[in-house]
Amino acid sequence: MMRFLEIRRTRTPRPADFDHDFPALIARTLSDLTPDERHVLRSVALLDAFDLSLATAAAGLQHQAPALRLIERPFVRENAFGLWPYHLHGLIRSTVRDADDQTDDRWSVRDWEQAARRTLAALGEQFGARDGRDRVLLAGCLRQGLALARDFRLDLGWLTDAAWAYVSDSVWEPITPPARNNPATGMETAANALVELLSALARRQHEHRERTAERLTAVVATGALPADLHEMALYYLAKAQRDLGRSDDSRRGMQRVADGGGRLAPAARRGLAHLARLAGDFPAALAAAETLGWPGRQNRVLGDLWWVQGDMTRAAAAYEAARTEAEQHAIAGERATAQAQRAFVLAFTDPGRADDELDLAQQLLTGLDLRATTLTTRIATLVRDAGTDRDVEDRARLLRTDIDVAGLTSADTVLDLALCFHHAVRDNRPALAAIIARLRERAHTGDYAYYPDITHYMAGLPLPAPSPAQWLDGEQETRARWRTLVTTRRDQLSSGH
Repeated sequence: MMRFLEIRRTRTPRPADFDHDFPALIARTLSDLTPDERHVLRSVALLDAFDLSLATAAAGLQHQAPALRLIERPFVRENAFGLWPYHLHGLIRSTVRDADDQTDDRWSVRDWEQAARRTLAALGEQFGARDGRDRVLLAGCLRQGLALARDFRLDLGWLTDAAWAYVSDSVWEPITPPARNNPATGMETAANALVELLSALARRQHEHRERTAERLTAVVATGALPADLHEMALYYLAKAQRDLGRSDDSRRGMQRVADGGGRLAPAARRGLAHLARLAGDFPAALAAAETLGWPGRQNRVLGDLWWVQGDMTRAAAAYEAARTEAEQHAIAGERATAQAQRAFVLAFTDPGRADDELDLAQQLLTGLDLRATTLTTRIATLVRDAGTDRDVEDRARLLRTDIDVAGLTSADTVLDLALCFHHAVRDNRPALAAIIARLRERAHTGDYAYYPDITHYMAGLPLPAPSPAQWLDGEQETRARWRTLVTTRRDQLSSGH
């Protein structure tokens, strides 16, 4: 069809004009273009989409006239609402890149490599000139740039800074470029390793954490990434290991990153504080948290620490401060996470207020891909409805299936705690006993060993053995707080509030 339209520009098409296979038709089309237009066409065949300035820079030309003439051809498509408005049909693009067009000025392998370097540099200029909050342009430049660096074995250059910008907001848009017909095998180059690293980080919102850990372990093992990106892989591997309950492995990875003093050192120190909390060493977790500041998300870590003490008021205030800081720094993912946690803790104390907080959390999650945070909001709705007949147990069973698919041990444990709160309010001792047994079985690794104790506190039951946790305000104060949450909910339900 495009060939037909192109010929009609100058004469009436004839049947013989189409007595060719597809590559030959493309070759005929190329021969109808001027040398400069052919040069631009081959250059933009390296791109998923382009604009005039990107096409001109990719071709290495000083003037836009050839690109202007090219976009008027019928084989160039236009999407006025796209980030870059122009693109070649996929089949035409692949044919231009892969077929021997037999023209006198056809490109050699070196010509293609030089064009790829020019195009990568042009994308880098657009990345560098973007507004700092323009995630659409960031993702577009990164996706196209990664494909070029991977396919032509180019140095990373600006892609390193783009990768850090990508992870900074915890948005996790899909950015993995499609594979070429003959991709480089394995991850022997830095570009291939970076593609796999960022793909694993984005896909972890949709894959079991075991798969994420496997992929990141393979990236780390290559040693192909520069030091700072290698640190990124180490840190997120340690996070995945913590989610899977492999605390010793996670602690070693976090310590390596923290000791390295790089960009993720504050986050790694936060990870070590989390691990101390999971082990029940609350004084150590508090001491670590108080040194983190904003780079280590101090207020969110404090919120995580206070709520397990049963101090929901202090936890809610810490999460609100964390959300405010995230707003000031324009970090969308952190803002949503802090708000989801705030909704969760307020669901224990004030179900009516929790509704508003959950609505805000859902608004802040719009456009983000944060699986664990989304699960937190769903657990919060169960806590909000604890003690009622609003299908709490059936909803919990469905939610556990989603948690199991994600491979998030921490979410599974918090879900059990939410169910214990529900059963304690209803004084359902058999159901409590079953969940306590499951929590004790999970705590054999040493992490979450204090969760069964919290369930005893909620139910007003004596502990079968001394608590392993080092409670910040002592065991009796902690017990009283958790028990008060239960009795207050009973009073709210009996009074109809």
